Amino acid sequence: MTVQGYGRPQGRGSGAIAATVVLVGSLVGSAAASGCAAPPDPKPAADPAPAVRGAADALARAGTAKASTAMEMASGGTRVTIRGEGGYDFRRRTGHLQVVLPGDPAGTSGHRPITELLTPGALYMKNRGAGVPADKWVRVDTTALDDGNLVTGGATDPAAAAELLRGVREVAYVGEVELAGEKVGHYRGVADIAHAARAASPQLRGALAAAAKGFSDDAVPFDAYLDGEGRLRKVRHQFSFSNQGRTVAVASTTLLYGFGVPVRVVLPDRRDLYDGKVEG
Repeated sequence: MTVQGYGRPQGRGSGAIAATVVLVGSLVGSAAASGCAAPPDPKPAADPAPAVRGAADALARAGTAKASTAMEMASGGTRVTIRGEGGYDFRRRTGHLQVVLPGDPAGTSGHRPITELLTPGALYMKNRGAGVPADKWVRVDTTALDDGNLVTGGATDPAAAAELLRGVREVAYVGEVELAGEKVGHYRGVADIAHAARAASPQLRGALAAAAKGFSDDAVPFDAYLDGEGRLRKVRHQFSFSNQGRTVAVASTTLLYGFGVPVRVVLPDRRDLYDGKVEG
């Protein structure tokens, strides 16, 4: 299968953002705990780093969650936001998202929602467009992407978002805030992609290792919000790329809630995979 543009690296650092630009294409122009017992205290110990590094393990213990994603891309005076909704299984490292592209300046939608299936090492997309039949899926090897699918798919894999925090270089506890009616601890710092790749779980190691090689700068600023059980409830990563001489800023936000919901991911049959050339 030949995949060009979206989902195919085109050079160190710039390939991933070029793919994201192709994705938007012509469009650019848990309620709080109740009962008698008090909820766990989200305040950290003296050193906040272990709590942030342990967020991925806390999610694995939780099992599953609903997920909402937003990816904001800004270059020059243009800003677009790609949104996604779905669910994720942090034990199996699999999930599904419906990714919605922004409308055109007139406010009309230019593309059907893209269905994405997230698995260790691979991203499956349906309604990809760009010459792909509507009933076919495109499979992309995330370990071959310059960014390890941290931005290329228009949404950061929720497990990768958490695993990236294992690479905390520096972090400070900002304070306690309220998120969706629940008190959470707010942490701000910088993660190192290369360090995160070495510390990541085996299922995510390959993708993060690819990102460590493809990004021009391993440092990724973040804001993370953990609940009293150490679970990641929200995280915002800030990526920066050079694309054709221009700096493109990408902010990826992942929200997690509804822990314990059923999450079922069924991979497409090989007969349903598109093996032709993807335009653009």
